[in-house]
Amino acid sequence: MKGEVRIIGGCWRGRQLTFEARPGLRPTPGRARETLFNWLGQQLPGWRCLDLYAGSGALGFEAASRGAEFVTLVEQDSRAFRALVANARRFQALNLDIQSGKALDWLKRTQYTYDLIFLDPPYDSGELALIWPWLASRLNPSGWVYCESAQGMTAGLPWHEVRYTKVGQARLQLFQLRAESGAGNED
Repeated sequence: MKGEVRIIGGCWRGRQLTFEARPGLRPTPGRARETLFNWLGQQLPGWRCLDLYAGSGALGFEAASRGAEFVTLVEQDSRAFRALVANARRFQALNLDIQSGKALDWLKRTQYTYDLIFLDPPYDSGELALIWPWLASRLNPSGWVYCESAQGMTAGLPWHEVRYTKVGQARLQLFQLRAESGAGNED
């Protein structure tokens, strides 16, 4: 069974991402994406973004549509990965880098830093607790981490929760590092 999700803003506004419906694959709804981009601003010119649990690609493609310079999408499910690649070809998206693999493994290997990191792992997977210690070293100064989860994330120092709300069953949170923190990764 095929699933679809519509891009809601930017140059691809109104275009559909298609993907194979899979257990646990929950595309971020339009209402949640609208809230996020109201918080961040409607356009992301020059931003480098990372979508660590890409799934349908709704967040990463939305960022690319809104002018992000470069978006990396990481997905471990082979069918979802193939759908991301097919959508990127169909959209002729030159600013997307689609990687196959587990989010934590990929994050440990990369040395890139980002202006915005999207986190929307499968609910109840325990992934947020594993991945969170690695985020500070992959975030540019004044960068953002968007977290979508069922329970919400209590990040603690050196993080500051800037915004939050609930949309349906999901808690949407936007975090930044506190300016005085010299946080790095934890091995």
